[in-house]
Amino acid sequence: MTQQIRALVVDDSQAMRRSIMYALQRLSGVVCTEAQDGAEGLKKLTQARFDLVLTDINMPLMDGLKLISHIRQASEHRDVPIIVVTTEGAAADRERAMKLGASAYLVKPVQAKVVLDTVRDLLKLD
Repeated sequence: MTQQIRALVVDDSQAMRRSIMYALQRLSGVVCTEAQDGAEGLKKLTQARFDLVLTDINMPLMDGLKLISHIRQASEHRDVPIIVVTTEGAAADRERAMKLGASAYLVKPVQAKVVLDTVRDLLKLD
């Protein structure tokens, strides 16, 4: 039996969440939970354990950078890989996200294959 991988997909665009979740479901054992912004994502992280977080940066209520910062401060999720999927392509944005603890930084539009390769790499899946 394959292990279950719990992924949290945080993006204010429902279409983008659906697109990322559709890509992730190509990997066996992946179960996705979605959140509309960082505040909702953080709440879901207090309610369940996740193996992976994918987040946008620009969102209402709490942006992705604040979410990354909160995740890295919370002991139970400190080591969870975080993939940023954003339209922010500037080097400064990438640098800020990586300094806060992002594991990978992908710029939209991003192909499903790139998302899957990044997930496989971070979770050490074959």
